[in-house]
Amino acid sequence: MDFGLVLQTDPPASKVISLMKRAERNGFSYGWTFDSAVLWQEPFVIYSQILANTTRLTVGPMVTNPGTRTWEVTASTFATLNDMFGNRTVCGIGRGDSAMRVAGRKPNTLARISEAMKVIRALGSGGEADLGDGTAIRFPWIKPDAQLPVWMAAYGPKALKMTGEEADGFILQLSDLYLTESMVKAVKDAAAAAGRDPSEVTICVAAPAYVTEDDSPEALAHARDQCRWFGGMVGNHVADLVAKYGEHSAQVPEELTDYIKSRQGYDYSHHGRSGNPDTEFVPDDIVDRFCVIGPAEKHIEKLNALRELGVDQFAVYDMHDAQEATIDAYGSKVIPAVNG
Repeated sequence: MDFGLVLQTDPPASKVISLMKRAERNGFSYGWTFDSAVLWQEPFVIYSQILANTTRLTVGPMVTNPGTRTWEVTASTFATLNDMFGNRTVCGIGRGDSAMRVAGRKPNTLARISEAMKVIRALGSGGEADLGDGTAIRFPWIKPDAQLPVWMAAYGPKALKMTGEEADGFILQLSDLYLTESMVKAVKDAAAAAGRDPSEVTICVAAPAYVTEDDSPEALAHARDQCRWFGGMVGNHVADLVAKYGEHSAQVPEELTDYIKSRQGYDYSHHGRSGNPDTEFVPDDIVDRFCVIGPAEKHIEKLNALRELGVDQFAVYDMHDAQEATIDAYGSKVIPAVNG
């Protein structure tokens, strides 16, 4: 199993770069960041420094979207980084929850994501693409061995189907075993139905991880409070699904819809941060199911279970008060045990 580290690009950028270097030393192979131009610093500028200061990390956004950047600029940025540092980027893409809403826009449609994925992948891999007016373009400077995989973030049935049909990878932002099994199956089934080899779709589960010294009530309570924000972030996507499909729909699992009934709203100024006051509605059992918390042994147990479900990468959301400690614990205990 590969391991990734997910960060927000809060200033100073030097801290982001330092944590990514620490992750590589500890056996992580992917470095991800959020991508919301208003809330955080520009990630692609920072990717250049991460790549220059590491030797193996593959970097990318979790996730970018087709609305805040023109598609040829997105593709050119990835291709430039790959030309400078080797093929060490991946384009994670989604609807643009925070990036679009903070700017007063609605998240992108699946149709727009589909079109963008085709253009960005083609241009970033040295092919040609039509941007919509009948004019085919190609980067004249790109190398023949250029590669740009595109991974799609998804929750809902239509998005999961499209991921299996079109994306190189699937990003699932939660680590609940039941939901992971169901959603991975939906993606793999869609890939097979489209005539693709399901094994060629990389499965990435991303969730907060917090390693405690023991499983005492005090330690677990603190870990839950540090990771409760994640249930609120997932709740934004669930609320969109409920609005589209209804509260009691066979299209959306009850395990997702039940916990957001007490959701009152969401302020993106606290997005992805521990202590988010808008996530008090998230119960402890959802934190336990969606995140990975507890002593190292519990992390190893859950990650082995995820791997049995076909998960190829676990990406650690590291937005809490134990960033360095979590990276080090994974490097010294968790990763060696899972991949030993």
